[in-house]
Amino acid sequence: MLSLATYAQNDEFYEELFQNYDTYKEHSLTHRRFKHADIQPLIDNLRTNPIYEIQKVGESVEGRSIQMISVGTGTKNILLWSQMHGDEPTATQAIFDLFNFLNADDFKQQKKLILKKLKLHFIPMLNPDGAELFKRRNALGIDLNRDALRLQTPEGQVLKRMRDSLQAAVGFNLHDQSRYYNAERTEKPATISYLATAYNYEKDINKTRATSMKVIAFMNDIIQEYAPGQVGRYNDDFEPRAFGDNIQKWGTSLILIESGGYQNDIEKQTIRKLNFVSILAALETLADKSYKKISSKEYDMIPMNDRKLFDLKLEQLSFEKNGKTFQIDLGINRYEVDHSNYRDFYNRSQIIDIGDLSTYYGYETFKGNGYTIVPGKLYNLESNSLPIRQRTLELLKEGYLYYQLDEPLDSQEVTVPLVAVSKAFQVPKLDLYIGLNPSFLLEKDGIITHAVVNGFLIDLQQGITDSFRNGLYLR
Repeated sequence: MLSLATYAQNDEFYEELFQNYDTYKEHSLTHRRFKHADIQPLIDNLRTNPIYEIQKVGESVEGRSIQMISVGTGTKNILLWSQMHGDEPTATQAIFDLFNFLNADDFKQQKKLILKKLKLHFIPMLNPDGAELFKRRNALGIDLNRDALRLQTPEGQVLKRMRDSLQAAVGFNLHDQSRYYNAERTEKPATISYLATAYNYEKDINKTRATSMKVIAFMNDIIQEYAPGQVGRYNDDFEPRAFGDNIQKWGTSLILIESGGYQNDIEKQTIRKLNFVSILAALETLADKSYKKISSKEYDMIPMNDRKLFDLKLEQLSFEKNGKTFQIDLGINRYEVDHSNYRDFYNRSQIIDIGDLSTYYGYETFKGNGYTIVPGKLYNLESNSLPIRQRTLELLKEGYLYYQLDEPLDSQEVTVPLVAVSKAFQVPKLDLYIGLNPSFLLEKDGIITHAVVNGFLIDLQQGITDSFRNGLYLR
């Protein structure tokens, strides 16, 4: 059997690819909430290159075009599709990075091999209506990944028709998963997760599924070099309505790639880079057939996904209630609220769990021994012209958390690290419960040292960065 570690270490291609990634990155796509119209100029640019074949293969419910871009002269058809869930765009960006790579002058030997042995077919945005509103489902409210049997959606019909017409040897089902998944029993996020989907309830392994497992094992070994310990394996319970499971059943080796979370990578640009390298690794091993020498058992060595991550974990804080002091842990997550144009967002955080969270982890963890949760005071602001930004740090240190506005705001988004409130707002008695927006202060030895504002921890000794935009307005 091929030693995966030896193979990866001896192949300098991936190291150079990773280091030179910015050469291929499509810089017009740097935020997740791009739309169907944003990728059309990129597709049109490919029309000028004769190696690409571009065809409209269908339309969405609302009439947006679904296009397939094909490249290569090989006899083995590979079908890759992204954004069947409209709010899962990481791999879509990686696909356009791949086109830039194929158009570049370097790595000629590797590209020649891939394009000679394989014919690649990309559907970069299967659910353009969902992408328009940055939502999971299509315009009918249907999850496309649960439409493989009835084919009630035009988008699902497109995917089935392309799979059948191509008789694709391998399919890549490209998704985003929650950032709160971690690699099992570790504090590391499952930045990339893989799945060789099952084709029956028994989870049998035939030649088709074994190919998926072997290719995934190869990709995992490559990605471990750049995100060590941050790869997970998705649950393979059979879902009879899902496209991935059925495509495996129909005879196409199905590889599911899920983009999760990565520290300080809200727009998933590092994860996009890992997708780019991962997909190219898969294409190379499919082209040179080296995956055939890999044992499918290597796949089972990838740790399972778990879901034990918080955005912010606060440990062993003291909290007073009914005249008694208790020690608690808090798990806090930050949820994105879309702007009306669905191109940007603000955060509204919630307490997700309270109690003993010793078996959970945080992207950010604060060890709170000796710290007490205390309520914030209301600061009366005479006008809402917001010169308050220059005084925020001072106010927080003095115990102020809320400031009052004369006029209401249209949005809940506030760009100072305080909670803006209306004239009618009454500061509530501090209590903690699941679903609460976490805004409070932390005190140690009688001194306020930290503030938690809308679920974001601020160390008052270090000051406040100008980029902070995660306050909140409450009526």
